[in-house]
Amino acid sequence: MKSQFFSIFFLWFFCTGFLLASSDQPVKRIYNTARINPHAPVIDGDIYDESWQKVEWSSDFIQRSPDDGAKPSFESAFKVLYDHKNLYVAIRAFDPEPDKIETRITRRDELDGDWVQIALDTYFDQRTAFSFAVNAAGVRGDEAITKDGENDDANWDPVWYVKTKIDAKGWTAEMRIPFSQLRFGEKEQQIWGIQVQRKIFRKDERSSWQHIPRTAAGFVSLFGELHGIRAIKASRRIELLPYTVGQIDQSAKVAGNPFATGRESKFNGGLNGKMGVTSDLTLDFTVNPDFGQVEADPSELNLTAFETFFAEKRPFFIEGRDILRFKLTGGDGGFSSDQLFYTRRIGRSPQYYYQAQPGEFVERPQNSSILAAAKLTGKTKSGVSVGLFNALTQEENAQIDRNGTRSKVPVEPQTNYFVGRLQKDFDQGNTIIGGMVTATNRDLSAAHLKILPRAAYTGGFDLMHQWRNKTYYVNFKTAFSSVRGERRAILNLQRNSRHYFQRPDADYIEIDSSATALNGFSATLDFGKSGNSNWMYALGATLRSPGLDLNDLGFLRSGDTSMQFVWVGYRINNPVFVFRNFGINFNQWTSWNFGGDRLSSGANINGWGQFDNYWRFNYGFARNGVRLSASALRGGPSFRTEGTWRTWTHLITDTRQKLRLGGGFSGSRSDDGFSRRWSAHLDFIFRPSNSLSFSIKPFFSVNYDDFQYRGTEKTDNRFHYLLARLKQKTAFYIMRIDYSITPDLSIQYYGQPFISSGKYSKYKVVRQARATRLQNRYTELYGIDDANANEVALDLDGDFLVDAIYRRGFNFREFNSNLVLRWQYHPGSTLFLVWSQSRFGSDSHGNFSYSDDFSELFSTDSENIFLVKYNRWFSL
Repeated sequence: MKSQFFSIFFLWFFCTGFLLASSDQPVKRIYNTARINPHAPVIDGDIYDESWQKVEWSSDFIQRSPDDGAKPSFESAFKVLYDHKNLYVAIRAFDPEPDKIETRITRRDELDGDWVQIALDTYFDQRTAFSFAVNAAGVRGDEAITKDGENDDANWDPVWYVKTKIDAKGWTAEMRIPFSQLRFGEKEQQIWGIQVQRKIFRKDERSSWQHIPRTAAGFVSLFGELHGIRAIKASRRIELLPYTVGQIDQSAKVAGNPFATGRESKFNGGLNGKMGVTSDLTLDFTVNPDFGQVEADPSELNLTAFETFFAEKRPFFIEGRDILRFKLTGGDGGFSSDQLFYTRRIGRSPQYYYQAQPGEFVERPQNSSILAAAKLTGKTKSGVSVGLFNALTQEENAQIDRNGTRSKVPVEPQTNYFVGRLQKDFDQGNTIIGGMVTATNRDLSAAHLKILPRAAYTGGFDLMHQWRNKTYYVNFKTAFSSVRGERRAILNLQRNSRHYFQRPDADYIEIDSSATALNGFSATLDFGKSGNSNWMYALGATLRSPGLDLNDLGFLRSGDTSMQFVWVGYRINNPVFVFRNFGINFNQWTSWNFGGDRLSSGANINGWGQFDNYWRFNYGFARNGVRLSASALRGGPSFRTEGTWRTWTHLITDTRQKLRLGGGFSGSRSDDGFSRRWSAHLDFIFRPSNSLSFSIKPFFSVNYDDFQYRGTEKTDNRFHYLLARLKQKTAFYIMRIDYSITPDLSIQYYGQPFISSGKYSKYKVVRQARATRLQNRYTELYGIDDANANEVALDLDGDFLVDAIYRRGFNFREFNSNLVLRWQYHPGSTLFLVWSQSRFGSDSHGNFSYSDDFSELFSTDSENIFLVKYNRWFSL
């Protein structure tokens, strides 16, 4: 009955949505530019040069937010000129109160205050664009926009020129954008997409030249058109960025350890480059790259069976990454990180750990070194997006000292990584077909490294079709993986947390100790409505086979899963009642394994919005049903846990003010009567001047888990899966200081002290992992608590003998900080001065004391890195 009800409901919802959706699109505006010869305008913010008189102003902007479609508070206008090398843009932002124009100085791409932007679809493929923005203080921002506005890459940093000026009429921006920084086809006459936008900071208002309603499906495809550019040639540009870096590492000196002398100096160098292979394909390359200026990953304590997904922060791997992206599933759910290419694999930590023998000292590398990497990206005249990537990392060795005799042991093999991605647009981007392949190949000359796969290959195919002005879409993706190596490597793979083939209750899979390959596949199909009304929705299904494994070059949390999902959203984009805008969403999902067992089910309602006093908020409520976890016992039988209720909310005050305050709360409670989690955080953001800002965000969380995994013990040929009650508290804060002396000179500080403590009690041994009644799933164990040794001794079989000893708890303390001075002393060229500090401490008593733990953390020895990095940009 329920299934019939849902089927009728979604059929009705689809039909009415299809009939009610408007197919009307705003009429495309056209701007006609002109060529200037011989005198180009001087880029000084003064837009009264004689050359600007060759073209007319274009104005009549329309508000996009908060009141979509309304007349803007102040008018804006622009002009565009060109010559054989550059595009010139003048923008006039009228303002009757120039003294109220907000001129905030920030780092590049962190625009704040009043700003203007021009975006150019130079391929005219109605999917990609290049954006150039500047605020009233002269801070630049630039982005590469892809997927019709779904993604934007702020790490694309072209070399271009802009000046701004405030006058009695408001403010102006004058730009010079070299054609060498753009990509376009070889044509006698160019037609480009164009959009110009403006932000009035004090009104939190955005307006645009080509009106694109906020409910519209698409963005770049709805740009206006730039006509009149003729007889320009794409530059076969060659850009080189050599660098040198000097580094001093200071840490605690350890007596007798020849590797811990307390001080180490390093000097290094390398080369980054960019070359135009054709008018629409660009080769980026790096030799011996250095990323010493990159901010450290946030601290965490992971008690799960799964790897943590960390965001990429290294510039070479971020810029242009969208063309090399293949996610198995869209959206923000539990599958959202699964992908064929996870760039953090390149330069990863060594996978083999050499255990020091008595009398030995060992120096272990932290990461594998990248010898060279290159990527070829672009889009051909026929609409084929191309992405090719290759990287080579060197063999890494642990250095061993035994009584003054040095030796080395390989801990990470030399590895080559390859990625290839193609996509083809049809029907003005309404249909997109693509494919992707990856290959990882390791040199396993060292016998002990043959625990790793020798090679891993993945591939994928994707197809998306949109219709009715991109209001509706259907999306299909499939992928495969094949990992190859010696028997022990594949055996280890079958037993890891992504697979757990050894689960005794999984009769549809089994360990194959003779296998030399592991193969798997995935597929996703979803359908939805993405715009042209206030209602949107999506429904679909996705699956991961038990043998799917992507983690040599991609990321996969786990296989052996299938899921159906439904999402419905409603948006109000114009002011109504006490809101400037708001939205509400409904999500529902159910998942199964390949044996037909239901793993989980749930639903949530969440929403977001902005009040008319400019405060923003979000909230949500969720219900998760009974869960069957394949990872709870780390390879044991799947374990049943009770359903949970969950809620969350966040509120932040007016972001235009110098002082912003905010905070959030989330909490969940299990039906088992004990397990619960809650966390709270506060936001303090203060900008005392236009160039200086402080922020501090303290977090505190409590985690009570009645079924935290502790270990697996074997007695009398029986496996005992041990769980315990965990009471954990975690506290940390994130502090940032940003001081932008000029748009090209800034000082930035980041610091995060992190402490987490947990104590175990009420140890249990699992008896019937899937029992419906909670009491039948386990038996509580008798334990002898030794407070002096911070240990607990357990009797597993009732014979009054100690069978296992475990720590009473844990205390984890970590501090990471970065202080970075950046000076762009010449276009494209930067000097970095960096100080990084880290501290680490641990204990096993499990007692939480905010003051004592922080005191302990900052009394531990610190490791300091002082770094100077200098690079220089050359255009040949």
